[in-house]
Amino acid sequence: MPPEIVDSHCHLDFPQLAEDLEAVITRAREAGVTRMVTICTKLREAPSVQAIAEAHEGVFFAAGTHPMSVAAEPMVSVEDLVALAAHPKMVGIGETGLDYHYTAESAALQRQSLRIHIEAARQTGLPLIIHARDADEDMARILSEEHRAGSYDCVMHCFSSGEGLARAALDLGFYLSMSGIAAFPKSESLREIFRAAPLERILLETDAPYLAPPPYRGRRNEPAYTVHTAEAGAKAFDMPLDAFAAATTANFNRLFRKAA
Repeated sequence: MPPEIVDSHCHLDFPQLAEDLEAVITRAREAGVTRMVTICTKLREAPSVQAIAEAHEGVFFAAGTHPMSVAAEPMVSVEDLVALAAHPKMVGIGETGLDYHYTAESAALQRQSLRIHIEAARQTGLPLIIHARDADEDMARILSEEHRAGSYDCVMHCFSSGEGLARAALDLGFYLSMSGIAAFPKSESLREIFRAAPLERILLETDAPYLAPPPYRGRRNEPAYTVHTAEAGAKAFDMPLDAFAAATTANFNRLFRKAA
């Protein structure tokens, strides 16, 4: 039997996966991926993401407005997020964050949205799910400012930023999530950042349908492929796959308590 692994971040509602969703979930379970968190990136799409979680055992959901969508969507409210969080299968707030690579023109709106999501995480006790790209300085500053104003839990989803943001997040007690990027042959500097982090702060994810790890790189990603990132993580931490899978699953249970 494969070790139990959790895909802490995927997008099962995206058309690339929705077209054969039942087969995707079956393959995940066969690969040992017993639980998945499917992420809503536009709050108006929360009902469809929620429905996927309701229809499948072991599938949970999170909801928020992705930073790249902030300018085109109504500004989210704390009240909306708190109301959604009452659902038994909603386990996280987001994804939210800052993306200055593709959408730097909406930076001010992104920062406003991020702080709203942080307040919702505080009020609900659910972990914040952060997307960060080319915004390390502002991200570290806002996360630290807000944490001083009132603590909250957080995971840096698909972490591929610099060492400085990794250290700032870890110093706040946050988690770093390994995606398929960490398994790419040229990602040794990123693996060094993960190796320097405490094992008890590491999660696994696919970000499916994107960022498939080798040997599927360049193809559609899906939750079953979490095992390949787990293998890369186990090698980076110089430990057996079973032990690494068990550690990251325990970390997921600690952070995503509603899904434990």
